[in-house]
Amino acid sequence: MITRAITLALIACAWGMAPSDLRAAEAPALQYNDSITGPAPIPPAEQSLQTITAAPWFKVSDKGLQLEGPVFDRQGDLIFTEVFGGQIFRLTPDRQLSVILGENKLSPAGIALHKNGRIYIAGLGDFKDAGSVVSMAPDGSDIREIIPTTAGFLPDDLVFDDQGGFYFTDFKGSSTTPTGGVYYVAPGADGTTPAQAVPVLPNLSVANGVGLSPDGKTLWVTEFSRGLLHRVQLADATTIAPFGTTIPYRFNGPAPDSLRTDMDGNVYVAMYGQGRILVLNENGMPIAQILLPGRETGHNLRSTSMVIKPGTNDMYIFTNDWTGGEGSTIFHAKVFAEAPADFSQQ
Repeated sequence: MITRAITLALIACAWGMAPSDLRAAEAPALQYNDSITGPAPIPPAEQSLQTITAAPWFKVSDKGLQLEGPVFDRQGDLIFTEVFGGQIFRLTPDRQLSVILGENKLSPAGIALHKNGRIYIAGLGDFKDAGSVVSMAPDGSDIREIIPTTAGFLPDDLVFDDQGGFYFTDFKGSSTTPTGGVYYVAPGADGTTPAQAVPVLPNLSVANGVGLSPDGKTLWVTEFSRGLLHRVQLADATTIAPFGTTIPYRFNGPAPDSLRTDMDGNVYVAMYGQGRILVLNENGMPIAQILLPGRETGHNLRSTSMVIKPGTNDMYIFTNDWTGGEGSTIFHAKVFAEAPADFSQQ
């Protein structure tokens, strides 16, 4: 039998050390450094990306409101939601804040504007199986149900195509139960009759952000619970081109939320729980990131969504500090390119 002493002697001999030196050697120790401290360290593969830090632009509330779904209307007003209370806000160019729609049970998470001026809202409802898509007049009146609560969806975000139809994400499932997906509603859905939702990309684990390339031929989708970015090439509105789906990027940590695109085809993804925006090119390759102030010490991590103001490269990023004490803030940064053509502006 080989004794422990013999084993140590053999190891020491192989390493050119005396057995006594081997016994005295200290175990190596892990140590924290600046690149890995804090609640949301930037993954090593993304640390070398071009990086800027957004500037505070407007304080919406001293409370941690779950702000989402920002869009600009034709007057330049910024419209956005508060998910858990259901309110929908309007912020004018001179930064006057008002409430369009008071507290309700829609749980609105996404907004898109129709060319007729009506506001389309994706609502999570009861967060189980009774969400809806509704439209309303710009002043918050005349609410019409497009996708009814009885359809069983949890609509989270939506985007219009150039024909007047829209895609919406179904925020259902978990990391092991891919019951969500992306659906398309054809032009003409105005609430007078129930709209038909056609599946485009099913079997997703909590589908979240959705957007279109500038030419409308590529659909981008984030999968919240599995941390994936989907790039979908479209043959038509509801048909995927042959071999047209890829997963060009797998995110680290929590969690890809809403996304937007610009005129160069770049994709901006809000990293919920990380206080930053990750920027990818038209092929889904990471090229830059926008950080939010305070993220290193755990503030402003709930970065949910963003919007590029039409005709500019000004991006406005929405976040909240939840229970961290810094409330709900809109941040501002300049991005690579202008917002793509908006169907609602035509």
